[in-house]
Amino acid sequence: MSEIELMIDGKEIVAERGQTVLEVASENGIDIPTHCYKKPYEPAGFCRICVVEVQTSGGKPELQTACTYPAQEGLEVKTNTERVKKSRKLTAELMLARCPDSEAVKELAEEVGVKKTRFSKKNKDCTLCGLCVRACKTVSGDNIITFVGRGPDRKLITPFELSPEECKGCGACAEVCPTKVIEMVEIEEVEEK
Repeated sequence: MSEIELMIDGKEIVAERGQTVLEVASENGIDIPTHCYKKPYEPAGFCRICVVEVQTSGGKPELQTACTYPAQEGLEVKTNTERVKKSRKLTAELMLARCPDSEAVKELAEEVGVKKTRFSKKNKDCTLCGLCVRACKTVSGDNIITFVGRGPDRKLITPFELSPEECKGCGACAEVCPTKVIEMVEIEEVEEK
C-alpha cells in the first residue's frame, strides 16, 4: 500500500491508503467515540456518534462518519469542533431517548457531555447499531437476523419473522452487542415423537 498525508486536529499524519479516518486517528492516539464500530466487522456508520468534520482541498467542511470515511491525501479532519460536539450530543440524546436504561448508552452519552435527553423516552433495549447483523453475516454467513423498515419503524427481525432454525448458536451476535440485550440461550433439539 502507498502512504498518504493528511491533517487531523492540526497534526500532520502519514497513513496507509485504504484506511478510514477512524483507523488513522486511533493509531495516532486521537480518541473518537464509537458505538456501532467493532473490528473485524465492516463499518457501517449507523450510530453516527463518530462524526468528524472533514474538508478536502477546495471543498467545504462537512460532517462524516469517521468509521466509514476514507483517509485521503490532503484531507483535513477536525474531531472536536463545536459543530462535531453538537452533532454527537444530539445523537447521544436520541440514543438515550431510545434506550434510557442501557448502561452502554448512558456511558456513551456521558462521554460526549449528555446526562439527560429532551426527547420522549421509547424504553427500547436495542440501539439498532447493526453489529449483530454484521457479525451474523460475517461469522455464520447465514444472515439469520436483519433490518426491516426505515426511520422510526426500523427493527431487527429474523427473515419473515420465522424461528431462526438455521442459527448455529455461534454467539457472535451476543458477543458484539454493545447494550448486552442479546443473550445466548441453550439450543436444544426437539426429538420427534
